[in-house]
Amino acid sequence: MQLNISHEAVALDEGEHRWTYRHLDEQANALATLFKARGAKVIATLMGNSAAWVVADLAAARAGVVHVPLPTFFTPEQITHASTAAGVDTLLTVPPMARRWPRAPTTPCVVAGRSLTMLRLPRRPVPLPQGTVKITFTSGTTGAPKGVCLSAEGLTTVARGLVQATDPIDIDRHLCALPFAVLLENVAGVMAPLMRGATCVTLPLSELGLSGSSTFDAARFHSAIVEQQPHSVILLPQMLRAWAGYLMRNGQRAPACLKLVAVGGAPVGAKLLRSARALGIPAYEGYGLSEGASVQTLNLPGADLAGSAGRVLPHSRVRVASDGELEVSGSLFLGYLGEAAANDSPGIDWWPTGDLGHVDADGFVHVDGRKKHVLITAFGRNVSPEWVETALSSEQAIAQAVVFGDGEPTLCAVLWPVAPYLSDQALQAAVDAANATLPDYARISRWQRARADFSVLSGQSTINGRPQRTAILRLHAEALGLTSPDALG
Repeated sequence: MQLNISHEAVALDEGEHRWTYRHLDEQANALATLFKARGAKVIATLMGNSAAWVVADLAAARAGVVHVPLPTFFTPEQITHASTAAGVDTLLTVPPMARRWPRAPTTPCVVAGRSLTMLRLPRRPVPLPQGTVKITFTSGTTGAPKGVCLSAEGLTTVARGLVQATDPIDIDRHLCALPFAVLLENVAGVMAPLMRGATCVTLPLSELGLSGSSTFDAARFHSAIVEQQPHSVILLPQMLRAWAGYLMRNGQRAPACLKLVAVGGAPVGAKLLRSARALGIPAYEGYGLSEGASVQTLNLPGADLAGSAGRVLPHSRVRVASDGELEVSGSLFLGYLGEAAANDSPGIDWWPTGDLGHVDADGFVHVDGRKKHVLITAFGRNVSPEWVETALSSEQAIAQAVVFGDGEPTLCAVLWPVAPYLSDQALQAAVDAANATLPDYARISRWQRARADFSVLSGQSTINGRPQRTAILRLHAEALGLTSPDALG
């Protein structure tokens, strides 16, 4: 990432403290020198959002070491798995978390005003695709995170494409509302704004109402938006849904400072987008994947079709394969940890996303659902569960829905209400309203209230807010009258 702006402009705003681009440059150079002196080859960060995290990310690039961002909401088992799989030899974290490794040699350091601990871990080197500078981990369906190896060129290409596409919007202040360890915020919320010369507001996520990976206080978030006056923010659909619901219930509107609220990670739905915009939230849906170094398509003011994933960004290309699967190109990853590189063979320029979709005559990309999730009912009708789930979660009472019914005569669903006090009658009314918008073969005949939080920690969702379907079915199969995955052997 090349910083090419005024050294005295504010790069990072942490509320009580602000760092100019000159300070950021000095801090990153100092930490890079320390990384080199320690002989680091693969460094992991395990800390919440802060200016120190941004400095560490930039310092790793300057030191020529691989950066492995670890989410703080990973379980100890997931952290151990990711660290071992990536061959992490150095860990930069906050002192309380450093106590998990009581025997590791430590070096205290201060980064962007924050006291941190650098630990030396006894890891063996692992083979990485040539050119790997960052490894991002996604939650696997079994709970074991999967490592995606990324290049500097791929990451920079995406950031540059975002800067080019959003230049007419004139975004000079971005509020970081997702964990930095999530690639979407790392690239679109840090790299792109800094490349543009904007200010990144790097408050602890607890001050924005986000706890863990999915507990979200919309009232606190709204207060932070009003106080910080950002031009842009990136949200997951469930965060947008909760915020819009809060504004509607309290007769409030989003502040006029906002120019772009990008929403991604899971399907959003045109109904939610229209409701949000009516409340002053300039919400626009996008689409991307870790294997493409994050964002590939995005709706923007003046180039928008609600319900679509937007048009391709300058760095990206999207096409539809013969079986309807979307394929992307332009900023592909280098490979998965422990597997053959994605781009080792000559002529492999496109990556299958696993998503079914189409591109309309105006160039808007539509994501119709996951290829492997398509349900075939007992009557032979093909149904994408994401389509039905979007209809359900577009109703105010439903925060999240997951649909099942493969081989069944009718569909069923697990529902997470927007508030625990909502009655079954309110949820049934929401299901009835959603069913009215669907053909008979895609309607929900029975449903079950969720038995666990929709979160990474509960095993019910991924980092980006997508459902862990196997885990959800395992927990609710009996109540829904379905066969549990465990019973299939």
